[in-house]
This record gives sequence, C-alpha cells and structure tokens, in this order.
Amino acid sequence: QVQLAESGGGLVQAGGSLRLSCAASGRTFSMYAVGWFRQAPGKEREFVASVSQSGGRTSYADSGKGRFTISRDNAKNTVYLQMNSLRPEDTAVYYCAARFGFGAIVVETPRDVNYWGQGTQVTVSS
Repeated sequence: QVQLAESGGGLVQAGGSLRLSCAASGRTFSMYAVGWFRQAPGKEREFVASVSQSGGRTSYADSGKGRFTISRDNAKNTVYLQMNSLRPEDTAVYYCAARFGFGAIVVETPRDVNYWGQGTQVTVSS
C-alpha cells in the first residue's frame, strides 16, 4: 500500500511559480507511476502531468506544456511538480496519484489510479 501526501500549494500572483511535492510512504514507490491531477470548483478532475516509475518518461496535458515540469526522486520517495508562469485558470485543488505497473507507464486518467493523496490548494490571483 502507498500513502501520498501533497505539499507546496498556496496563493500566488499570476506569472508566479510554485513547486508542489508529493511524498510517498512504502518501500515499493519505485514501482508506481505518479501523476498530478487537479479539480476546480464545479469541474471534473483533470490530468496535469505524469512521470513513469524510473522518471524516464513524462506526459503533460496541453494546458501545462512549456510551463510545468514533473520529476521524481525515488531515493526520497518524492515527486515534484514545478509550475511556472501560473495563470488564474490554474486555480484548483491539486492531487497526487499513483498507479502500480510494469514497464514505463504513466497515469493520465482517474480510472487508472490506485492511490490518491488528499490534495493541496493552489490559488492564482490576477
């Protein structure tokens, strides 16, 4: 079993940056692809970015390409999401998610997620 804990959210002005962290418990973290999803009020949860088990493969939603960077440090059981050039439309609760699997997989849809974190709020003011 894997437990996920997000941190790093907060209030930032448009154009600013934040780095989210997802700390995982469990000795098998390196066997999980990890992704970030977000959910704004009244909207469905949507994919943001994902990284494969070793970090060698990444995937991004169009909304974050060129602005967001996902990375992981398996020695620290932590995945990061660096968010630059933030916009008001990036305001949402950001969730970390893990998917168990073999091969260089990513996690891009909620139905593939095995474990969720509790979420961290990101608010971007205009």
